[in-house]
Order: sequence, then structure tokens, then C-alpha cells
Amino acid sequence: MNNSVTNTARLVGAGLRALLVLTLVTGVLYPLVVTGIAQGLFHDQANGSEIKADGKVVGSSLIGQAYNLPLKEGQETPAPDLKWFQGRPQNGLGTNSVNTQYKLILSGATNRSGDNEELIQWVKDAKAAVVKDNSTGTYKVKPSQVPADAVTSSGSGLDPDISPQYADLQVHRVAEKNGLSTAEVRKLVDEHTEGRTLGFMGEPRVNVLELNIALKELTATS
Repeated sequence: MNNSVTNTARLVGAGLRALLVLTLVTGVLYPLVVTGIAQGLFHDQANGSEIKADGKVVGSSLIGQAYNLPLKEGQETPAPDLKWFQGRPQNGLGTNSVNTQYKLILSGATNRSGDNEELIQWVKDAKAAVVKDNSTGTYKVKPSQVPADAVTSSGSGLDPDISPQYADLQVHRVAEKNGLSTAEVRKLVDEHTEGRTLGFMGEPRVNVLELNIALKELTATS
């Protein structure tokens, strides 16, 4: 009986020691080491790929933002603020579901097929809006110029980038709204156009938030 009690006590003691050691190693030391390595070698990525302007964090290079005017009485959705470059459509999940609208609650795509009537109408409406919004007194956008990313949301609905073609399409409108020359604005687009990752993965892209920060700085000095 005494031997049985002694063995049980030893097993309990060994189990507690193992629990304490594993808790210390996996719950304290390992997270500290991984966090230290991440902060030391990948500081920006570990902190959310933050983008700063005027000394404060204004967003992440991984998450898209909306550039809209304040919502007016009677409006269901705010109108775009056309002095800024616009990102991809935000209605990834549709207006009658848990659409993210860049609020970061959920993300996702429409999951509608290419021949879905509602999706086709969304694309037609989006294309008409892009043509109208980006045409100026001296520059008229043709429907054939509108790229796919200007009228469709991304798989996540939170894409922070647009194609160089879509950025270039907005140059005339942005220049006119901000009292800048098209050459100045196009230079900004060129400076913020990134090539394919490692030269062969993905497509060339322009981060809209970074581009708009540069635009704000340009307008402040003009």
C-alpha cells in the first residue's frame, strides 16, 4: 500500500515537473525567441507592414482602404472622393450579405460564376462609373481602356494594389482635381509601380495607399 502511494506521488510529481517545463519552454521561451527573431530580422512584417505618414500609422501595405466622401443624408453608400486614386471595388461579398467594405470584419469574394446576371450587372455599372468619373474636359476614357481590376473585387475583397493600367487611367482626373499636371501625376505612378516578385511571380502593381500619400505630399508642395 505504501509503495503504491509512493509511486503515485512520484508520477504526479513527474507530471507536474513536465507540465512546468513544457509550459516554460513552449509557452514562454519559444514565443519570446520567435518574437525576438521576427522583430530583429523582419521588423516591418512582424508589426503588420505598417505605413506611416506625418509621423503616425495610417494603414498597412497589405490592406486596402476606401477613399470616399462623407456619407450624405439619404445615401446608402458614400461617393468616391475623386481627388484621390481609387482602389478596386469593395463589394467582395455583395451588398446584401456580410460585405467587408474594408472594415476588416470578414473577407471574401462574390463566389458568383462568370455568367451570373447580378455579377454581370455589377461589372457593367462599375465600368460605366469608371468611364464617367475618370473622363475630364480634355480627356475621355473609352470603355475598352477599363482594366478588369477596376470593375471587380479581389478574392479577399481587401486588395491594397491596383494594376498600372488602372492607375494610369486615373491620372488625368487626379491631376485636374488637384491642380497638377498630368506629367507630375504620371511620374508618381511610375515611381510607385512595383514589378513582378522575383521578376516572374504575380503582376506589376501599384499600392494605392502609398501612392495617395505621395500625392498628398506633392499637392502640399505645389
